[in-house]
Amino acid sequence: MNLHRILIIGAILIICSCQNTNQESMTKKIEGLTEPTAAKRDSSIVTHGHERIDPYFWMRLTDDQKNAENPDEQTQEVLDYLNAENEYTDKVMAHTEGFQEKLYEEIVGRIKQTDESVPYFKNGYWYYTRYEEGKEYPIYCRKKGSLASDELILLDANARAAGKDYYNVSGLAVSPDNKILAFAEDYVSRRIYTYRFKNLETGEIYNDELTNLQPGGAWANDNKTFFYTSKNEISLLSEKIWRHELGSSTDSDELVYQEQDPSYYIGVYKSKSDKYIIIYNSSTLVSDYHILKADDPRGRFSQFIPRGEKHEYSIEHFEDKFYIVTNRNATNFKLMETPVTNTAESNWKEVIPHREDVLLSGIDVFKDWMVLSERSNALTHLRVINQDTKEEHYLDFGEPAYVVYSSVNTDFNTDILRFGYSSMTTPNSTIDYNMKSREKELKKQQEVVGGHNPEEYVTERLFATVRDGVDVPISLVYKKGMRRGNETPMVLYAYGSYGSTIDPWFSSVRLSLLDRGFIWAVAHIRGGQSMGRKWYDDGKMFKKKNTFNDYVDCAKYLIAEEYTSAGHLYGQGGSAGGLLMGAVVNQAPELFNGIIAAVPFVDVVSTMLDETIPLTTNEFDEWGNPKNKDSYDYMLSYSPYDQVAEQEYPNMLVTTGLFDSQVQYWEPAKWVAKLRDKKTDDNILMMHTNMEAGHGGASGRFKRYKETALQYAFFLDLEGIGPEELKD
Repeated sequence: MNLHRILIIGAILIICSCQNTNQESMTKKIEGLTEPTAAKRDSSIVTHGHERIDPYFWMRLTDDQKNAENPDEQTQEVLDYLNAENEYTDKVMAHTEGFQEKLYEEIVGRIKQTDESVPYFKNGYWYYTRYEEGKEYPIYCRKKGSLASDELILLDANARAAGKDYYNVSGLAVSPDNKILAFAEDYVSRRIYTYRFKNLETGEIYNDELTNLQPGGAWANDNKTFFYTSKNEISLLSEKIWRHELGSSTDSDELVYQEQDPSYYIGVYKSKSDKYIIIYNSSTLVSDYHILKADDPRGRFSQFIPRGEKHEYSIEHFEDKFYIVTNRNATNFKLMETPVTNTAESNWKEVIPHREDVLLSGIDVFKDWMVLSERSNALTHLRVINQDTKEEHYLDFGEPAYVVYSSVNTDFNTDILRFGYSSMTTPNSTIDYNMKSREKELKKQQEVVGGHNPEEYVTERLFATVRDGVDVPISLVYKKGMRRGNETPMVLYAYGSYGSTIDPWFSSVRLSLLDRGFIWAVAHIRGGQSMGRKWYDDGKMFKKKNTFNDYVDCAKYLIAEEYTSAGHLYGQGGSAGGLLMGAVVNQAPELFNGIIAAVPFVDVVSTMLDETIPLTTNEFDEWGNPKNKDSYDYMLSYSPYDQVAEQEYPNMLVTTGLFDSQVQYWEPAKWVAKLRDKKTDDNILMMHTNMEAGHGGASGRFKRYKETALQYAFFLDLEGIGPEELKD
């Protein structure tokens, strides 16, 4: 971007004009180091007559600038600054290099190197994924008819990733005749994929290449027609659905649907019954579906019902009907059904009514059974209903905090429900449940190499009463026998946006902290859906500050209950959870000894004003549209970048990725520069930029843990805990 050009985006006018505690051991080790200092070139940003001064607006680069072989002056200055921050982080943490390596070896040492998923059966084949020792990526396989049959490798991601800094494969789909594999690849980490096709009988990769896509597509039943979704090249929003005939030029691909409203995500998939190709359109508050019989690939898609305002729903085909999970006059959703011959809303019939205290989050349909995925009292539940007798029951698990979810269930004609289960002490488990006999069969439990005994750890569920009288759940886990108190270190993790819930999962990675005396806690704050849909509604838009207040009050509760103290409490969150961290350190920095903000969304107002940035338009119903003054004023009042103040801040480690398409790298970069300029303390402030990756960090199953080791070393070093200080 030319810094001296006038840029007008909606109501925004930018005119650029240049002007020229326990961490004692760590601070001692960085005496004499000079912190990177970013140049300040004030940009005046005027919105609704209000002026903001952004001294670091110049840090924004386009994709072309980032990828240029010969960087221009601005690009080089930005890259030099990011590299200087990385070098500073390396020097600050240099005394922990050996510890980081030990942590990394511990973490990957718990991962079973040669491993295999539980096979599932579909269309005559058993499908599974396996890993080989020392390799980063999965190998996708199948066997015909029986698990005793010879293995066929569908795709070896290790071979496809050879020589690449980053690799991700997604959206694998096998044609109905089992002969062709469609797969989508990303080599940059911008979540821009290319679909390719492989003949599973000959191994040939066809010349067909569908570019600038999102993963996820659908085969028609003729075995040659493939429906896929392309992206807007600037905003990266999914925008168009195409019909491609295998072997033909992409120039002849037919556009079958184009979304005109940039606030919607779109995509295409095939129904579980294999009878329908389904186009979905979804904004934060509205759903829309278009359907086509999979036997009629050249036909026209028909709209399921007319698109309405503030109506979210999902559909599932079953025999002569569609089931609909809908929030029409049902905050926590209800279940309806309608005949396939007429899907008009006037034909919908209620199957499961709305409940004030139970969120209906999804269904699985079988010939004789229906399984409801529900959420109540901050826990997930599976409810099994006999389709014929309507008799029902819930599965019981007997732990205070856990997560259960429906897994891969591709077969209609079965009494077996496959589900996943985990808790903060119990490793991830795959279980087959006979819905008729009510017997469970453990098919696989995650193996923690070196051993893990759940009885050596304790999980608790607490409720903190926050400032407006609401009880917020907190899940936590720690080593049994540990004496908790004012000296106990604790990480308090949270997210709190988009209705996404951080469930109490098991993590073998986390053991490196637990075994060194840390408590790991998750605050189930508003903005997620732990306590139902209202929990989400009360943590977004003009109620967004509830998210931040809940987290701060959970921290105060844990301190008051003497689980920890401000000198030993650490906050962590990523993406929108990084926004949470940014808002929290502005509001209550005194509560924390350290903060990790990963790929943090911190420049809220500027990003939401710029509709060229990916995800912006789709999220107006989440954060608000700052072109509206009331939204602008509210967002500005909590935007972490805009609210940085001259005050003390905790020790902080901030991470980002140069190619991040979701939270652009310049948000954390600008934030760190402004924090460094404004903060009045001597605490550590570091930023680490992955110069090769995007929002999800490094690819592969091992390399990503290099950054985890850095983060854990940051926490542990602030506590003065060394590599050998393990708890019995």
